Amino acid sequence: MNVKIFSKNNCMQCKMVKRFLADNQIEFEEVNIDEQPEAIDWLKAQGFQSVPVITSDAATVIGFRPDQLRNLAS
Repeated sequence: MNVKIFSKNNCMQCKMVKRFLADNQIEFEEVNIDEQPEAIDWLKAQGFQSVPVITSDAATVIGFRPDQLRNLAS
């Protein structure tokens, strides 16, 4: 499964999501919008207004939602 997290520096929820994914052996690719500002346009075009945004083939999760993030592991 292709999991991608859009995050930014100094974002506590982003850190919590990355820790949760790592603790549950869910591989992910990180896109830091502070380092890759071009990703902001894509996020806005999709209707997202804040990070973290976690996308996968199966679902999109906004924020730190362990109940929904667990589904990415299956």
